Amino acid sequence: MDTNPRIIGVAMKFLITITQDEDGMFVAECPSIPGCVSQGKTSEEAEQNIQEAIQECLAVRAERGLPLTVTVREVEVPV
Repeated sequence: MDTNPRIIGVAMKFLITITQDEDGMFVAECPSIPGCVSQGKTSEEAEQNIQEAIQECLAVRAERGLPLTVTVREVEVPV
């Protein structure tokens, strides 16, 4: 019997960042999920890959009883 709770049919929104590294790969990160990183040859591919990574990271965090996300805040810094 499967005892892992699953949420089906629910969508969550996440902020992601996409940067291009020195090798030309696009690196995508989800700041609200520690360690949730992926990459792709294009920014579109990186975005698709981070969506899959987010799903996997959420599943692992749920399995381990960790909070699904951490708080992400926006701050203003004079430059």
